[in-house]
Amino acid sequence: MNPALTMATARRILTQLRHDPRTVVMLIVVPSLLMVLLRFVFNSELVFSHVAPALLGVFPFLIMFLITSITTLRERTTATLERLMTLPIGRLDLLFGYALAFGAIAVVQVALAAGLSLAWLGLEITGSIGMLMLIAVLDALLGMALGLFVSAFARTEFQAVQFMPLFVLPQILLCGLFMPRGQMGWLLNWLSDVMPLSYAVEALTRVTTSGSIDGVIVRNLLIVAACALAALMLGAATLRRRTP
Repeated sequence: MNPALTMATARRILTQLRHDPRTVVMLIVVPSLLMVLLRFVFNSELVFSHVAPALLGVFPFLIMFLITSITTLRERTTATLERLMTLPIGRLDLLFGYALAFGAIAVVQVALAAGLSLAWLGLEITGSIGMLMLIAVLDALLGMALGLFVSAFARTEFQAVQFMPLFVLPQILLCGLFMPRGQMGWLLNWLSDVMPLSYAVEALTRVTTSGSIDGVIVRNLLIVAACALAALMLGAATLRRRTP
């Protein structure tokens, strides 16, 4: 990897996004709007404080997956990535450049949603606010990495959206948000154990209810980070210097 090329890629992505205000609004503002909607749907600070921490991870994960998969596919189909690959730039330089750019957006996205929830919507947590934000940012990066990976298997933007029921919705249904994972049947519990979003939601829930950072939280953080890194590596493997 070349740090200069990685930073140049990140700057290019951020510059492109700056000229696309609709995507910027989708990335940064929509998670906060969804948290506001959630608060008034339940109309109870107690219920909101119970479900909101997990959704601080789920909403960025979902939106990052959607935007990243479509953005990367657009660069594949317009041959932008192919032209970049003719330059002396490595695959990891490109992918980690994307990760840096969208990672910076994820920090703003999560900070805004979490700050709004804590300051105005009545969210109360026992643990560290910094740890809450760290887990949520890692969750957003996981969605970004999976979006980069699945973009290699789509030919149109519509096909990229079609991957959501396969890669995103099962994780949301089985992550423990709607029912504790331990109360699921053995097959669903096993599927939940191999899905990285389950560990992010578990870590967010423990931060909400516990003031200490225990081994479970650290383990779950490492699992989510490792899955995001693995998805980036798989995404790098799908980059080709020539479009087939």
